[in-house]
Amino acid sequence: MSDTAPRYQVFRSALPEACPRDPARMVFTADADGRCEVFSWDATSRRARQVTSRPAGTFHCAVDHDAGIWWFDEDPDGHGTWRHRSFSGEGAGELPDPPGLPGLPPGLPCGLAFAADGTTAVALSDGRTATVHLGRKGHPARRLLTAPAPLTLHGIAPDGGLLAVTGADGAVTLLDPAGAVTAVPPAGAARQWCRGFRPDGGRELLLVHQTDDHYLLATWTPAAGTTVHDWCAFDTEITARWYPDSRAVLVRQDRHGRSLLHRVDLTARRRTRVPTPPGTILDAAPRPGGGLHYLWTDAAHPPVLRATDDTPLPPVTGTPPHVPGHHQDLWTPTPDGPVHTLLSLPGTAAPGRPAPLVFLVHGGPADQDRDAYDATVHSLVASGYSVARVNYRGSTGYGPRWRRAFTAGVGHTQVQDLAAVRADLLRRGLAAPDATALWGVSWGAYLVLLALGTRPGLWQAGIAVKPLADWAAAHRSSTSALRALDLRLFGGTPDEVPERYARSSPLSYAPRVTAPLLVVGATRDTKCPPDQIRSYLSALDAAGVPHEAMWLDTGHDGYDGAAHVAVLRRAMTFLRRRLTAPPGPVTPDSPGHRGSPEPPLTRRPGPARTTH
Repeated sequence: MSDTAPRYQVFRSALPEACPRDPARMVFTADADGRCEVFSWDATSRRARQVTSRPAGTFHCAVDHDAGIWWFDEDPDGHGTWRHRSFSGEGAGELPDPPGLPGLPPGLPCGLAFAADGTTAVALSDGRTATVHLGRKGHPARRLLTAPAPLTLHGIAPDGGLLAVTGADGAVTLLDPAGAVTAVPPAGAARQWCRGFRPDGGRELLLVHQTDDHYLLATWTPAAGTTVHDWCAFDTEITARWYPDSRAVLVRQDRHGRSLLHRVDLTARRRTRVPTPPGTILDAAPRPGGGLHYLWTDAAHPPVLRATDDTPLPPVTGTPPHVPGHHQDLWTPTPDGPVHTLLSLPGTAAPGRPAPLVFLVHGGPADQDRDAYDATVHSLVASGYSVARVNYRGSTGYGPRWRRAFTAGVGHTQVQDLAAVRADLLRRGLAAPDATALWGVSWGAYLVLLALGTRPGLWQAGIAVKPLADWAAAHRSSTSALRALDLRLFGGTPDEVPERYARSSPLSYAPRVTAPLLVVGATRDTKCPPDQIRSYLSALDAAGVPHEAMWLDTGHDGYDGAAHVAVLRRAMTFLRRRLTAPPGPVTPDSPGHRGSPEPPLTRRPGPARTTH
């Protein structure tokens, strides 16, 4: 980008995290010249200060009870250590910020928690083994636990007397300060998520239970054990967090591509809708006195921070003032129920012919496309393309049965839904049969490759960014968390059920691909490793399939905005050449972002970012 070209915000601002003792002091991540960096915000003085500045960006941050700022100093592979500095910035200078708990080995971040008395808990992983450590800021810590990865630290009781961790199976383990296991709350349900200890005293732990059809709140205390609040059921996925000064819970519900907020009073057994505009709540946090801070967006509006208690929040700068196009919903029948599509139309198609259509395929699979601003949608619609975002079977936001509906097998069920939506759009005159393309990242990129190989006549172009191309090879070289998910998806390892892995692998269908393809890989990717992408590219070469390859010197979840913009430009240029040209000008420099701070859209979700 030239010096005279406009600057574009790549990282969307996050909801600030407030200091428990002084809620006017906050930390958050936001764009800093194309990188994600940590900022502080003083709501009293209305002053923001950039805390970190690293070549590869900084993504993880927190604030403790003394308003100390913690940030994760990681290497290109994601391994690092937590560092800290004062909220005022005193002591910051040429010397690096000191480690929060000195002496800990570098690792992947798996949780950070603070007790009111200053006790700090840190969980780290080397990819195979995880450890939990306990100490005080600036002092060496004690190791409490060593366990197989994946492991996630979910919180510490206000008095420092209990820690909550979960493993790959989601079971909650409670540790005392000596490292002894004091209790394991039974799940009593298909799945369970831990949401942390009640912050205003005591040792009450908040949980979310999934049954066959619903999501329920549950609590655990040492005296009463687990109590399931089955009077308050939700039909689609939820996440929950305590209000800071009462026995009430804020529930954020994902439902049909949009968000609902509920206040649940556990003592009074009362559930109340919290009014918010239609759209998506990317994050929400209750504040003392019943206030609420949240980050809102919809397809036509970039994210904005809002506060119901009149607390000044940092301004969101650099976002575009106008999102072009027309946005609507589409429901298409499938064997397991209607599949929901978010459709964006440019309004610039030539008379009698619809605009070229690009399917943006979301990652996960346990994720969803939302009625929310998306920079790639913005770029495509501004360039004259229509965009379809399909919440295929397996997506979140439509209930447990939809999550489990892999009727045709891993990957094939989702491709079936993409093909059904394409046919529906053709019937409605919203797409042309010779001008449809696929574009996906991570698991979405995997579906792009599988669709091009199994239904080659439907698509005229494909873009796959950091794809999974060979399930067996990826399983053997990926992380322990992703290997555990593979076992759940396929019912065994590649050695035990090789035919299932082969049937769902794009590599098996590479010779059948006919549409031109752009494949983007990352050399340090541990989730969708580069070697299995190279094997797929070799198979395309052998079959004479027209394709282009682009390599990034990053991991799977890079924080460098320049890489994002480079991929966006390359992809837009590729579409312009390979798909029927839209009537409007190509604008590959439309504003972009990597994604919201929770959770990044990966091909398979890691345990540290589970939100349901």
